[in-house]
Amino acid sequence: MMRSQCLLGLRSFVAFAAKLWSFALYLLRRQARTVIQYQTVRYDVLPLSPISRNRLNQVKRKILVLDLDETLIHSHHDGVLRPTVSQWYELVVFTASMEIYGCAVADKLDNNRSILNRRYYRQHCTLELGSYIKDLSVVHSDLSSIVILDNSPGAYRSHPASSSWTTPPAPTAATQ
Repeated sequence: MMRSQCLLGLRSFVAFAAKLWSFALYLLRRQARTVIQYQTVRYDVLPLSPISRNRLNQVKRKILVLDLDETLIHSHHDGVLRPTVSQWYELVVFTASMEIYGCAVADKLDNNRSILNRRYYRQHCTLELGSYIKDLSVVHSDLSSIVILDNSPGAYRSHPASSSWTTPPAPTAATQ
């Protein structure tokens, strides 16, 4: 009788320990998923070879136009210092925000490195149908030298080349 009670108590203890172990594993897996979800992707940055550096110096630098709100402000940096994009591009900030706000944000992002010297704000935009349209001709007359990083392609809809980027062509009778 005593032996059966001991076995019953041992089984109960083992069942409880198994449930406790399962719960602990569940919590660990959940925590691991959270860590993996927010893990920063790291890319190896290799130095340029002398041949590549020479070719890069011979090519006319492109202009990278960066938007502030919803683009730079909401991006994430892992804190590791790497060679900057400004090696390959002339960096320009173009925002539809007011200058007092955009200047303060750009100053904070630039952090006295003098890589965001050219800045364009709301006064450089055109108000069209209740939206501010960014006029890239104030940045550079040769639009083929401009690369844009912006969450809102409609902000450039006044440029003929950009209209095909922002909206697909209307279907024709042959494609319907």
